[in-house]
Amino acid sequence: MKSLSQDLDTSMGEARLKLSEGLTEFPLDILDLADSLEILDLSNNQLTSLPDEFGQLKKLRIAFFNNNQFEEFPEVLAKCPNLAMISFKGNRLKTISESALSPNIRWLILTNNQLTTLPRSIGNLSKLQKCMLAGNQLQALPEELANCKNLELMRLAANQLQTLPPWLFTLPRLTWLAYAGNPCSQATDSQINTSLLAIDPTEIMLGEVLGQGASGIIYKGLWTPDTVQDVAVKLFKGDITSDGLPLDEMQACIAAGAHPNLVNVLGKLSQPMEGKAGLVFSFITSDYSNLGGPPSLETCTRDTYGEDVSFTLPVILKIARGIAAVVAHLHTKGIMHGDLYAHNILVDRKGESILGDFGAASFYNPIEAVGQDLERLESRAYGCLLEDLLERHVSDNEEAEVKLFQHLRELQQRCMSAVPGERPLFSTINQLLAEVSTLV
Repeated sequence: MKSLSQDLDTSMGEARLKLSEGLTEFPLDILDLADSLEILDLSNNQLTSLPDEFGQLKKLRIAFFNNNQFEEFPEVLAKCPNLAMISFKGNRLKTISESALSPNIRWLILTNNQLTTLPRSIGNLSKLQKCMLAGNQLQALPEELANCKNLELMRLAANQLQTLPPWLFTLPRLTWLAYAGNPCSQATDSQINTSLLAIDPTEIMLGEVLGQGASGIIYKGLWTPDTVQDVAVKLFKGDITSDGLPLDEMQACIAAGAHPNLVNVLGKLSQPMEGKAGLVFSFITSDYSNLGGPPSLETCTRDTYGEDVSFTLPVILKIARGIAAVVAHLHTKGIMHGDLYAHNILVDRKGESILGDFGAASFYNPIEAVGQDLERLESRAYGCLLEDLLERHVSDNEEAEVKLFQHLRELQQRCMSAVPGERPLFSTINQLLAEVSTLV
């Protein structure tokens, strides 16, 4: 192996090291970088443990151990005082000891392992904002998690949860929740859309790749049943993602039905294409682009925007009304989007918006009491989105827009109330937006 100092990347102002060389043991030479190393990526190796000396990496902030062979969460990680983000996606984790988790963790990724329980000490993670637990074998969550008051995003999909604990809905900042693929999130017969058109894959010609996510690849396509039609085709991977199972996403996307602010599903492939299940959507023109970018390592749970991105108040109101309308539509069907973010919204210059990406969507019964608890999580996500837009507001006539801006700010603050029961449901949000629209 060449000198690790040669592999060290400092181009982004942080000392980063990435090694993927089939390692079966932790290279002790890494400890020579203890005075500078901040980000370590040892994913895609064959590691099963870490040495006691690992705790010498006092400046380490972020550590990736994805796709290794760990069966036990290494206790030595708790000795790294600045370690805030840890990822063990795609290992064989079965146990986490009570002393293994550092209270400094903000972002914990344990997707696709074999965990049946979590340690009670997870409740000591007062800084925890993002917790990814999809694809394990959890039957319950420790009540101590209720102490994680800063928790904002939680992924629980594809486990064995019979119910969602009531304390989950008392967390003051919980915003983005996914729990499909559990016994507590089973779609009813009325929620499953069985009338969707079956499209023969031989009628589809795939073109360029339009986008790619954890759950699949979206292609531009030509559909030729009778006449040639531009479409978008999403082919779903079979592997579990950080949000959940791709086929659960597919089911929710179908069940969502039609709405002006949703991507229009034209049909489902009658047979796999390239070995993958797929959906066919209306093609969205280049007039539309992503409203924002996904969260970064630094922002953790909040979207990112370019430095020059700004919005006029009429455009903000247009986006706000469109998204509120489509979320209300989903809630009437017992679907929680679970990932209501700017990076999952396409907009044009006028503020016409389209909500997509159902990877974190979950089914629920809207007439049960827990239904409104779930909907109020989505209210907070909507408040975060509105906050992002209002922070980037520009105006040529601020005096004339003072009242409108003030009303939107008040709505945003209500949606982000630390008391979940005080947040408005989307029926109320849409009513308030209709009223403030008269001020334009």
